Parts: sequence; C-alpha cells; structure tokens
Amino acid sequence: MSTTNPSELWAFFDCFSGISGDMTLGALIDLGLEAADLERVLQLMDLGEVKISARRVSKEHLTGVQVQISDPGCHPHRTYGDIRALITQAALPARVQELSLKMFRLLGEVEARIHGQPLEKVHFHELGALDTLADIVGVSYGIDKLGLTKIYCSPLPMGWGMITAAHGRLPNPAPAALELLKGLSIYGTDLPGELVTPTGAAILKALEAQSDPCPRMHLEQVGYGAGSRDLPGHPNLLRIYLGRPLSEAPGRREKVLVLETHIDDMNPELYEPLMAGLFAAGALDVALNPIQMKKNRPGVRLTVIAPPAAREGLLERLFMDSTTIGVRVMEVDRVAARRWQETINTPYGPLQVKVTEYGGRRRVMPEYEACRQMAEKHGLPLIEVYRLLPKN
Repeated sequence: MSTTNPSELWAFFDCFSGISGDMTLGALIDLGLEAADLERVLQLMDLGEVKISARRVSKEHLTGVQVQISDPGCHPHRTYGDIRALITQAALPARVQELSLKMFRLLGEVEARIHGQPLEKVHFHELGALDTLADIVGVSYGIDKLGLTKIYCSPLPMGWGMITAAHGRLPNPAPAALELLKGLSIYGTDLPGELVTPTGAAILKALEAQSDPCPRMHLEQVGYGAGSRDLPGHPNLLRIYLGRPLSEAPGRREKVLVLETHIDDMNPELYEPLMAGLFAAGALDVALNPIQMKKNRPGVRLTVIAPPAAREGLLERLFMDSTTIGVRVMEVDRVAARRWQETINTPYGPLQVKVTEYGGRRRVMPEYEACRQMAEKHGLPLIEVYRLLPKN
C-alpha cells in the first residue's frame, strides 16, 4: 500500500488556460492565503497603503479567485536595479526575498538580451508596475507560507495573434515569455490573446517547475485563480493541486524509444562505426541479431534503445551510416532497477562496483573496466577479481 511523506508538499499547476502572476496569486489565496497577510508583506517594501481585493468570479461556469491591487499613490516605471533595491532592503522572510529576486532577475536578463541593454538599466515598464511587484512578491510569500517543496506543471498553451506592450506591438506569445519557457512543454491553441505572460513564465522558471504529468500524490486541496480576461467558450482559470507525495513504486519508471530496422545488404565491416555513431548520438543500448529475411537472405535486426530526446539524431545516423530505407520507432515504458556506483575495500586496494536496488533488495555487481584494471595491475585472472565482490 502506498504511503505519504508528511514532510513534503507538492503542487501541480494545471495551466489549461495558461498562467499569469495574478492567476497564480488568486489560486494561492483560494488555497488558504489571507489577503490581509499579503498586504502586510507588501507594506514592508515601502510601497504605500497597498490594498488587495480577492473576490470569487465565474469563468464559463467555473469559479475562481480574482485578485485586484489598488493604491492611491503613483508608481513610476522602475529599472531592475530599483526593484532589486526595493526587495533587498525590505524585511522579507529569507525564502520570500530569494524567490522574488530570482523571478525579477530572470525577467531582467531576458529583457536585457532581447533589447540589447545592460541588466541594471533595463526599464520594466509594465513589469515595474505595482500589480506585478505585488504578484511576484505575493506568490513568493504564498509558496513559502504554504510550505511547497516541489512544483510540477502541465504543458502550456500558446495563444495566437499580436499583443500590445510598452515596446509596441509584439508577436504572441511575448518574446520574453517564450525565452523563459525554454525547457518546458508547450502547445498551440486557437485561443486569441496572451495566455502565458512573462510574469507567469518567470514564476514557473524560478520555482524550477517540472513539465510532467501530475505526479503520484495524496490530493489535499485544489485552488482556482481567475484571469482578468474572458476567453470565448473557455474558462480563464489556473488550477493548482496540493498534495503529499506517495511512496514510489519499486524501480525507476521512464519512457524510452525503441528504434528497429532489418538490414540484408550491408558490409559487416560497417557495423562497428555505425554502432559507435549511435552511441555518440545518445543511444542507451544497441543490439544486432541474426534473422532470416525474404528470398532466404540472411540479415540483421538492428535494435536501438534511447531516450526520447535522442530521436532525430539517431534517425540521422541510421539513414546516413547504414543501408536501411526505413526505421520503426516505438515509445515504450521501461522499468529499471535503481543503480549507482560504490567503492569497496579489497586486499588489492579499493575497487569500484555497481550497486542495484529493486523493491528493497540490493545486489553488488562487478564494474568490468575497474575489475580488468585491477587484474592487469596485480597479475590476477579476471575471475579472481570478480570473486572479491561480496556475496549477494
């Protein structure tokens, strides 16, 4: 039976309508944060009498918390240096300050690259406005207050069309958002307007969100944060699940590719460089098996196992370095024993070995190269070195 880890609290960001700073803040308030607490945190930055209103609104028959920030004062455009000083000088909790600075630095570095400016001179325009300061510091406070230890997120939807920003008309998604989304999964939609804002992207990046399916967890709470716009026929909401991680099933679960082809017309001398090229392109394993093909020709079944990210490089090597004219590609589930390297003491000195574990049972296995080197150094038969390993 699976058990939970009470010391960990995970969050899954279900971004079916995208993500922005105010949507994230609204979802965190729906999960239990108090608007009054957020106001007190923002007042630590000497921003004046900041007021946060949080009300439940309906978005296409679903409801969520919509956040609005108000302040009678006038807040100018700020540079990255101005914002860093505001956050650094405020008496914020350590993790809140660290996350807030990280989010703004990510935004600043992207803007500096895109517009060719030094980081300290970057003017944030909309990003320097009070509502974005409140969103970033408020979200950082919420993550700390709720005690979230790990963040996951769904694939992120991209809207179409153009958007209006301080720099003028920009392609959607905004260049800054797209830069920050590198490493996360995205997909196109037929929804108009900006779905993932630069602030929303910076939040996921700073939290080191993993772009994976919802992990195994004991679900405890669900919160909804509402966006300011209404999307035609689509609920403009961000949904966040909170839960405790369930104990993992034995072994390591992962997706791998299996690439396979049959070859009956290739010089055998070409297989060695072909295999070397496949391993260099990311293959985890390469196998050759004799088969009988049509017209009674002897042939070879070439099978490659690889991570999904290596797909295109491996296909290129197969078509360039072999005589194949077609490759079967399958994505399969692989269960692997957990494995790592350790060093054991022997009468001939330290020896590196492999250790595997599945379902709580461990095995110590020889590391061939390490054993071979010890055998050569001490003039021993290789089998004698293998006998130095502890019995499993």
